[in-house]
Amino acid sequence: MTGIRLTAPAPGWAIDADVVVVGSGVAGLTAALRCAAAGLDTVVVTKARLEAGSTRWAQGGIAAALGEGDTPEQHLDDTLVAGAGLCDEEAVRTLVTEGPDAVRRLITTGAHFDTTDSGDIALTREGGHHRRRIAHAGGDATGAEISRALVEAVREAALHTIENALVLDLLTDAEGRTAGVSLHVMGEGQHDGVGAVRAPSVVLATGGMGQVFSATTNPSVSTGDGVALALRAGAEVSDLEFVQFHPTVLFLGADSEGQQPLVSEAVRGEGAHLVDADGVRFMLGQHELAELAPRDIVAKGITRRMHEKGAEHMYLDARHFGAAMWEQRFPTILAACRSHGIDPVTEPIPVAPAAHYASGGVRTDLRGRTTVPGLYACGEVACTGVHGANRLASNSLLEGLVFAERIAADIAEVRPPRTAPAEASRDADDLVPLLAPEARTAIQRTMTRGAGVLRSAGSLATAAEELETLHREAADADAGGAKAVVPGVDAWEVTNLLLVSRVLVAAARDREETRGCHWREDRPDRDDAHGRRHLVVRIGPDRTPVVHRTETAAFPPVRPSD
Repeated sequence: MTGIRLTAPAPGWAIDADVVVVGSGVAGLTAALRCAAAGLDTVVVTKARLEAGSTRWAQGGIAAALGEGDTPEQHLDDTLVAGAGLCDEEAVRTLVTEGPDAVRRLITTGAHFDTTDSGDIALTREGGHHRRRIAHAGGDATGAEISRALVEAVREAALHTIENALVLDLLTDAEGRTAGVSLHVMGEGQHDGVGAVRAPSVVLATGGMGQVFSATTNPSVSTGDGVALALRAGAEVSDLEFVQFHPTVLFLGADSEGQQPLVSEAVRGEGAHLVDADGVRFMLGQHELAELAPRDIVAKGITRRMHEKGAEHMYLDARHFGAAMWEQRFPTILAACRSHGIDPVTEPIPVAPAAHYASGGVRTDLRGRTTVPGLYACGEVACTGVHGANRLASNSLLEGLVFAERIAADIAEVRPPRTAPAEASRDADDLVPLLAPEARTAIQRTMTRGAGVLRSAGSLATAAEELETLHREAADADAGGAKAVVPGVDAWEVTNLLLVSRVLVAAARDREETRGCHWREDRPDRDDAHGRRHLVVRIGPDRTPVVHRTETAAFPPVRPSD
């Protein structure tokens, strides 16, 4: 344990439970429902409304070997290829073998997927998949449908939920074991201000950290809160340098910031072409799957062509779909494009890569356990080893589903006793100085310039220096008695963003090769002799990231006794 915590008021209220699940996406709600079904007193904490988890933004679908002729082994092969030599094969095998039944249980829970005329689940293809195995709902509204079904199930089960609540830090007992979380309810929930949920099992399902970059497909709440909490609690994170940039995000202008509209990979799966301003299909010849190559390859192909042409974006051409197909298969994307003055039926869509998905996160084993006893993680906040250096399209919803079920099974089996949280230190040395909310833009621009799609030793060194300056200025202001930043949601979020950014850049500097979605233009080749290793990071006593390279491509156990 580090003893490091955010600067925040002491909890003014508390409730007790067996399990607290932080997050309301597919991973969090699945874990909560399974824990409750096992008779565990379960509380769900979510940063916005229950239905506002990141899952609802997922357009394409959920991947599983459900189609005739498809097998888990084929799904495994495609996942391993996309992961560029860094997937944990046992984790992937767990995903693909347990995945089909997990999807069927999701259907039993109430999720409705699109079907064929014969009543079978309709399946499409996305990048990196050699078979049609992507189940979708509402054409391109899969995440929204899954979220709807799970939220309804949670409400029917009458689970205790705390909405509009930002989790702050992990609570631990006298032995250093998990004892709950502190959190701040933002005025609209059942409780006001800073409080605590005391529970011996904490499940982090807080989603991603896309807001460290200026342009992202992630919602504004994706500020890396779970990864930051875990780091402060002494947990290990891994593979944070592997940030997947989605190749086809609607281009709204070079200066546009915040959440950008996604143009699902399923559009290319149905036959759309990537072209430059002259109408040339530039992905032909770059990969056997052309536009359906793994995402890192397509993002690099687009970026290269942009540099060659001196252009700010490329185009996705699906005019040949016709109006009927656009309206039936991709109504959400069609509406988003038209709301920005672009009609995909009659013109190509301007697209450019934007930050999309963190393949790395809080390191877990196959039961979702982290290196801190009692702390679990699943979904995008976790690093299970499934994604390796680059996530295969539509494996994310499946990973959240499968590993959430495994976490619930482990907690139900162990059923740890409730213990009282130890008295939190109020020593100033244990409190993280808060950044002013306006530092958020500075962090995002630093990360976009220095650690975006294209990286180099020089760009990463500059990014590290700028981030350390922000860190040092906050510490100096705090130590020098300058006017302190008032604790609050904006300050806590930007402080979390700075921490995860510093760790991401530290790992990216250490990985001196190009692998998966980590593209070092100064080190363009893969180095399997040294690079087929995971980078595991902790926060040292001096609050700097400490990077450790594993001895093999396999993760070490999360517990010394394992």
